[in-house]
Amino acid sequence: MKLCVYRDNDERRLGLVRGDDVIDVAASAAQLGVSVPTDMLDVIANDAQHRAALAQIEEKGVVAGKLGQLRLAPPVTRPEKILCVGLNYRKHAEESKMPIPSSPVYFAKFANSLAGHGDEIAIPEVAREVDYEVELVAVMGRRCRNVSEDEALEAVFGYTIGNDLSARDLQMRTPQWLYGKAIDGFAPLGPYLVTADEVGDPQRLGLRLYLNGELRQNSSTSDMIFTVAQVIADLSRIMTLEPGDLIYTGTPEGVILGRAEKVWLKPGDEMACEIDGLGRLENRLVAG
Repeated sequence: MKLCVYRDNDERRLGLVRGDDVIDVAASAAQLGVSVPTDMLDVIANDAQHRAALAQIEEKGVVAGKLGQLRLAPPVTRPEKILCVGLNYRKHAEESKMPIPSSPVYFAKFANSLAGHGDEIAIPEVAREVDYEVELVAVMGRRCRNVSEDEALEAVFGYTIGNDLSARDLQMRTPQWLYGKAIDGFAPLGPYLVTADEVGDPQRLGLRLYLNGELRQNSSTSDMIFTVAQVIADLSRIMTLEPGDLIYTGTPEGVILGRAEKVWLKPGDEMACEIDGLGRLENRLVAG
């Protein structure tokens, strides 16, 4: 099942993606006489309770419009936590000339950094070395604490695409990366969320990033140093993970930081992120 959030004037509405169509969940529930939440976080937290009704809506619901014509918001707009893993692909750590981590490297972003598919993202004046990072994002589906690695993926509701935009000059000015990471709009997410049952093994997904039509990143989640399950289990040892929490799981090689000639992102650049089965996330950069 594919779920999205789309903008209808000033309102955000929950949608189900069926091929190229987006089904209006609220209008469909009213028409079909079924009861389902119309908020993404409520759906995530109560998945089993409403899955049958959502399947009925997906089959018979009211079409709001075409996926490519609607203005999409991030599929999760109010996560309690946005947790990110740095240097989690072996070849990316090597291109960054950094040692292979013996434990996951974590940092945080916040809701201010979220942006949807198609949104323009402003580069702040203070940033001079902006980089892209295509990433698989795990969306937690239930509360968990001290979950085992074997059971960790059972707590995942679904997956989506993220772009962990980074201002390298700001990121590297101190050992703490937050100042170059938690910038407004620097965590694009989408275009939609795909439930875990449709994705299968998250360690067997191809992921790619195109810059102005040129393929820059082309790898597989199999190159992760720490798997999605290992990351979730590790995080759950020190914090309670909640439904809707987002985990950006790291980026593969091919970032600007690792290139011999570093031409940093600039206003007008267009980025397209793809992950097998999860769609295509597109954003354009503008001057801040």
